[in-house]
Amino acid sequence: MIAITGASGQLGQLVIEDLLKTVAAEQLVAIVRNPTKVSQFSERGVQVRAASYEDKTALVQALDGVEKLLLISSSEVGQRAVQHRNVIEAAKEAGVKLIAYTSLLHADSSPLALADEHVATEKMLQQSGIPFVLLRNGWYTENYLASIPPALQHGVFIGSAGDGKIASATRADYAAAAAKVITLENQAGKVYELAGDNGWTLAELTAKLTKQSGTTVAYQNLPEADFKAALLGAGLPEGLAELLANSDIGASKGGLFDDSRQLSQLIGRPTTSLEESLHAAL
Repeated sequence: MIAITGASGQLGQLVIEDLLKTVAAEQLVAIVRNPTKVSQFSERGVQVRAASYEDKTALVQALDGVEKLLLISSSEVGQRAVQHRNVIEAAKEAGVKLIAYTSLLHADSSPLALADEHVATEKMLQQSGIPFVLLRNGWYTENYLASIPPALQHGVFIGSAGDGKIASATRADYAAAAAKVITLENQAGKVYELAGDNGWTLAELTAKLTKQSGTTVAYQNLPEADFKAALLGAGLPEGLAELLANSDIGASKGGLFDDSRQLSQLIGRPTTSLEESLHAAL
């Protein structure tokens, strides 16, 4: 059996949809806080088990009989290390034989503050004694697509990434990779650096956006503090605004770029291009 944590999240749902193409539904376990959010899977025969990242006892029960676990990193930045420890300890107690973990691109050398909890989790996995494989995911293209409506409205796309190249891919691309790895044999000890085939700068994104939309949009590069202030002004919570501004600075230092094309090699097709993603978003 294969279990997926965070199965009601955007990535988790895409992974399960991919797995259902090749794995019998009854061999899949969707672990979620609220089972009603994934009723579409239980109706198709997937085992839906209730457990949160905070409840180790429930996690042990949810992992009963599970051989492979896809640990999708928690979305609660600042709480991740504690939550992931609960999952790893529960997996050990339940006798899980392999954990695949969604980490961050080049986590061990990343300039992004976001990497800290991923590095801590990778160390926990090393110390757990459970065989594991790392899926070090780069940036989701969707992280920037969310800024398209205000950019079109104001004619300006703001950020702090400078000329840093961002080799992003879509959630669907990363989901396909996770589904592939969790079903392959002999994955223990592997580290995948996953990113889009082609990197781009935010200036290049705005040029493509201008071309496709017919509306002129310029890229305005801001100091980190100014970008954070603009995000706060747009209504983002403090933590998220700080995270996004810091991540853009990390991108300016090459933290979101990789040209090894391990992602496309793994999924057996090119990653979704920025042009395709912009077209879909528009």
